[in-house]
Amino acid sequence: MGLDQIIPTLFLIAVLILVLPSFFRSNSNSKQFIKNLFGWSIIVVSVVIISYLILK
Repeated sequence: MGLDQIIPTLFLIAVLILVLPSFFRSNSNSKQFIKNLFGWSIIVVSVVIISYLILK
């Protein structure tokens, strides 16, 4: 694993550490939590697919 993979991984982990506590706090209702989790998963999957196609 080269430095070009380690730096983005560390950045992603840092962003998750910053975002997840407020995400869980704001989604106390389970129905709202599932809806928001589904929306974020769509965003993450689309970013991964686009970055894979661009960097391929």
